[in-house]
Amino acid sequence: MKELLKQLEDIKSLKIQGATNVAKKGMEFLHNFAQRHQDLPRDKLLKELLKAKELIKNARATEPALRNGLQFVLNKLFTLKDEPSCDMADCVTEYSKIYIETIKNAKKRIMEIGSERIPKSRKFSVLTHCHSSVVTGILLKANEQGKNFRVFCTETRPRFQGYLTAKELLAAGIRTTLVVDSAMRWVVRNYPIDMILVGADAITSEGTVLNKIGSRLLALVAREMHVPFYVATPLLKYNPDSVFGTLEQIEMRDHFEIWPEKPENLEILNPAFETVSRRYIDGLITEAGIFPGTLVSRVFYEQYPDLKPLGQY
Repeated sequence: MKELLKQLEDIKSLKIQGATNVAKKGMEFLHNFAQRHQDLPRDKLLKELLKAKELIKNARATEPALRNGLQFVLNKLFTLKDEPSCDMADCVTEYSKIYIETIKNAKKRIMEIGSERIPKSRKFSVLTHCHSSVVTGILLKANEQGKNFRVFCTETRPRFQGYLTAKELLAAGIRTTLVVDSAMRWVVRNYPIDMILVGADAITSEGTVLNKIGSRLLALVAREMHVPFYVATPLLKYNPDSVFGTLEQIEMRDHFEIWPEKPENLEILNPAFETVSRRYIDGLITEAGIFPGTLVSRVFYEQYPDLKPLGQY
């Protein structure tokens, strides 16, 4: 387990970012673990893989795409545990590839669906927050379709992920404006914003979305100013455990991100995420279509029946 714990530091330290990248790396760690322990009897190896799964999924809070991927792989392994032809390490790799490909296909479909929300017949303005590969993908797709729109990005303190969003959009020739986070209401009041579009780090069974800190403020601005607020996300960001009352943890980041040489005795709070209630969300844009958050649990299992719990292993 020491080698695994060492590898997980890359996830904990944010050296690896993005839900797909984190899920991919987590699967890689599980494969490496299986290879290092492949001489164990099959039943013993499966028990060790379960322990490894717990360590990997807890490496960072608010990563349901990683947890769902681990669940998918372990479900498959336990279904095939009596198959002598199934080499555990090889099976981990095979099903990990299937899961990562599923994420990629989901994102492509969301980009197609989401781009339809941007009209071709008139000028259009979108406001977004933080950096989401799905959100930028929607905007890049709409740009490929020749649509006339501009984008406002928040800088997204303290790690300035909005810079990455702005760079990607500018590289595609999209008119882009960056604003400080505290100006999000001012922008909506003073510019004709037609839609607010954000990503998601997690979704609960109640349709609540967890996203970068500042997202709820933006949702409240949208409600006050009567601007549609959409969340673009793969369904694999859904947390199945939330139906049993398990809450997504809000990750608290280090004060060094805000004030490295802070005064002595000064306490700094640096939450990475916050919740956005379903009542502020006009729709979830997913690979299964656009629907209200209240339907997320049902649609998730319709789309991904292989992620249903198998009970006690």
